[in-house]
Amino acid sequence: MLQRMPVFLIVDYNLSRIGDVRHMRDYARKQWGAQTWLVRANPQAHDKEISDRVIDADPLDSDFIRHTLNQLGDDSARITAGVVFSDNAVASGAALLEWLALPVDDAKLAFGAFDKLAYRISENRNRLSLRQLGVILPDFVRINCLSDVLDFSVCQERGFVIKPACEGNNRGVVVVAPGGDCEQAFSQVAPYLEKGVLAEAFITFAREYSYDGLGDLWFITEKVSATGRYPVELAQILPARLSEEEQLAIRVAGEQANRLIGQRIGPFHNEIKLSDTDFNTAVVEPNRRPGGMKIWTLACAVHGLDLYAAWVDSVFSGYQPDVLPSATCTAATVMLGVSRDVTLDVVKLGDIQALVHDALSLVGCALVLAMEDIALIECGWITEASRLIHVVPQDNSDFVAYACVALHDPAADIRELAIVLREKWLEVLDRHLESQHLFPAVS
Repeated sequence: MLQRMPVFLIVDYNLSRIGDVRHMRDYARKQWGAQTWLVRANPQAHDKEISDRVIDADPLDSDFIRHTLNQLGDDSARITAGVVFSDNAVASGAALLEWLALPVDDAKLAFGAFDKLAYRISENRNRLSLRQLGVILPDFVRINCLSDVLDFSVCQERGFVIKPACEGNNRGVVVVAPGGDCEQAFSQVAPYLEKGVLAEAFITFAREYSYDGLGDLWFITEKVSATGRYPVELAQILPARLSEEEQLAIRVAGEQANRLIGQRIGPFHNEIKLSDTDFNTAVVEPNRRPGGMKIWTLACAVHGLDLYAAWVDSVFSGYQPDVLPSATCTAATVMLGVSRDVTLDVVKLGDIQALVHDALSLVGCALVLAMEDIALIECGWITEASRLIHVVPQDNSDFVAYACVALHDPAADIRELAIVLREKWLEVLDRHLESQHLFPAVS
């Protein structure tokens, strides 16, 4: 019986997506009667728990396709549908699915969705047409040594960003203000030099959004980022507050990014900045995957459409919805931090839901909101490992927890709720640590 079941192949995933992989596995089994096979380098016990079979292969290995096919053998003929679910696999995974004659976005153009330097080069080749559409391109340069940083800094009166070309989660991203310390910035990206580092002019547009979707279906998410040296994401808001003209400008930029990275039928998450004074835009980076920070979870809460299920359906049947249902609420993913630099073992901290509910109760009081209008969609600790967490986060994983919250009061502002929740969380966490005698020494 099991041998005759069709197979749904997932090519790689980031560990933070384990719940999403499990959800797609369950849906593929229920809706399509399919087993789920997972391609993953050095698979662990949790990989085997969320799939019916694991193929041990590294998508960054130059011999990835041959190595994967050797392990599949004749079973490759059983694979009915597949998706690529990580940045590391965006190019090699698409090439594998193409070899298997499965529908997937273009493998040749996929590298631009993985390598930020490759995307800037591709963007630059289309400079004139993009500029006509209001898409501004920042100056950029590949960084090989400190002198490259120093030379580039001379021309950047408004500062610049230095970042790894192929690293996610905002790891290694440093904003260098005019006259800033280039040597210190270079030292922070030096570990990434082998895979590529670039510097690019700081995009001064203050507002940032992401153009998200699947196939022809799209929506726009509003990003709240930290200011200063480490531009980490503090919250994602849905729906974004935009006029029709602003929405069109972001959509145009997002579609041009999709064209350059070969997106056609799969997911996308393109980060875009928008000018305050006109409708000019600038692409921060494109991605051929669902957005991080639970953006598709927010979309399900706000619009009532399970995009992960739609993604599975699309690769089995070719059908995709092209319009989201109207919004019924607002929602946000909020990153929750610490009040000082501390080393924490979240295993010892207890029930995350209880702590978040306590914080939301304080938020309700502070903003005079009825608690029945505040719904906790999902929350969780960022990691179970004991680690140093900075009071000023240095990358997108430098938090202790997250919470996805929906707000059903149309008169209230979800953005204000996100700000107050981050503040009240600190009160709740500190009080909990002190009551349990778990407040660690300053690291």
